[in-house]
Amino acid sequence: MENYGRSKNGAEAQTVLNCIDLSSPDIQQSVSLLKQACLDCGFFYVVNHGISQEFMEEVFSQSKRFFKMPLNEKMKVLRNEKHRGYTPVLDELLDPDTQVRGDYKEGYYIGVEVPEGDPESEKPFYGPNVWPAPDCLPGWRETMERFQREALEVAKAVARIIALALDLDADFFDKPEMLGQAIATLRLLHYEGQISDPSKGMYGAGAHSDYGLITLLATDEVAGLQICKDRDAKPQLWEDVAPMKGAFIVNLGDMLERWSNCIFKSTLHRVLGTGRERYSIAFFVEPSHDCLVECLPTCKSDKNPPK
Repeated sequence: MENYGRSKNGAEAQTVLNCIDLSSPDIQQSVSLLKQACLDCGFFYVVNHGISQEFMEEVFSQSKRFFKMPLNEKMKVLRNEKHRGYTPVLDELLDPDTQVRGDYKEGYYIGVEVPEGDPESEKPFYGPNVWPAPDCLPGWRETMERFQREALEVAKAVARIIALALDLDADFFDKPEMLGQAIATLRLLHYEGQISDPSKGMYGAGAHSDYGLITLLATDEVAGLQICKDRDAKPQLWEDVAPMKGAFIVNLGDMLERWSNCIFKSTLHRVLGTGRERYSIAFFVEPSHDCLVECLPTCKSDKNPPK
């Protein structure tokens, strides 16, 4: 694993994340490793998650097939008002305070499929997806829909360990109004290979925290992801997160930080381009619209009243 040092991308160190093995019979160890990670930085690896390496490679290969198409073809499935479809390079600006231009990445959003005309499709994050023409990318839609289903099962397994780490019942997040009808958004990402320069406000993806419950991130072997454990530090200290083959990098979103009364952390992260092309796949998970998010009973006390 190359460490790109401060000279290239502004990171001062490489962080070491805890690794949760979803096939481990020792649930207490998993809970303890996950709890430590959630208190420290809200980022950890998940391995042996049940999605085969062959299938992960197929998903990446299909993602590359789409991004390698000519721009005029990709623009035919441009993102609609429901945030479905293609997002061009520089389309997003995640950190307006420091970014001079948008993110040097292109993406593709796939959400919960609800047909047009269904009353549910009026709700945010629900609606029909936008798909490339099947004759142009055969099997593409089927691959992405299967990945969505399998990744949601991984997210539910992680949520069970999170529930135990918060002293809740293991199936706390499995309820129908939570992950039983999750809002799950798949995002394919492609960084073209620019070199980021924070001093000039140029980033692959600007600094941000995710707003939902948890995010599962699959990456290729190219580095670029960085985290900042203390957003208020001056200057901020950024640490590289190494890619790990076959693993998901999981991070907590702002919703879980709030739900846990700020006991668990939702951490700032960004992507800096190192001059190499990079692909990643993010899977954002939150509960359904009917879920009430309020301070968890196990996260409040006289010393730590609900915020």
